[in-house]
Amino acid sequence: MDLLDRLLGHDTWTTARLLAQSHTLTDAQLDQPFEIGWGTVRRTFAHVIDNMETWVDLMRGGPLRVLPEPAAQWETLEALEARLRVVAPELAALARAVQADGRWDEQWTDFLDDPPVRKTFGGGIAHVLTHSMHHRAQLIHMLRRLGVRDVVEGDALSWEAAAPQGTHEGSHP
Repeated sequence: MDLLDRLLGHDTWTTARLLAQSHTLTDAQLDQPFEIGWGTVRRTFAHVIDNMETWVDLMRGGPLRVLPEPAAQWETLEALEARLRVVAPELAALARAVQADGRWDEQWTDFLDDPPVRKTFGGGIAHVLTHSMHHRAQLIHMLRRLGVRDVVEGDALSWEAAAPQGTHEGSHP
C-alpha cells in the first residue's frame, strides 16, 4: 500500500467512524452550538462531506452536484453516511487516476473563485484530505465534550491498527 492509499483510507475510515460514533447523540446534541468548526456536530460533518463533493466535482470539471430540497434531509447522520459512501470512492478514483497518469502538477480551473483560479490536482487533493482532518479534530473535541465514549483518536497509525483488513484502500467507509 502506498502513501496515497494510506491517506485516502485514513480519511474515509476516520470520518465514517466519527459519524458512526455520533449515532449515540440526540438531535439536540447534534445541533448543540460550539464555537469551533461549523458551530455544531451536524453542520461540521455536512461541511466536510460537502467539501469533498464540491472539490471532486470541481476537479472533474463540473458541474457541481445538487442535492434535492429540503436540504435538512441530507444532513441526517444516515444521509451523511450515504453521501460519504458515494464521494469517498469518487475522490479515491480521481486521486488514483491523477497518480497513475503523473498529473499531480497539472492544472484545472476552480470556477467558484472570482475570478476563476488555476489550481493543481496535487494541491486540490491535498487540500481535501487536510481540510477533512482539520474539521475531524474539531469533531473529536465536540464529541468528547458531548460525552461520547471512546471517541476514535483520528491519527493514521491508530487507523492502520484498527481498520479491518480490506478497508485500507479508501474506497469504502
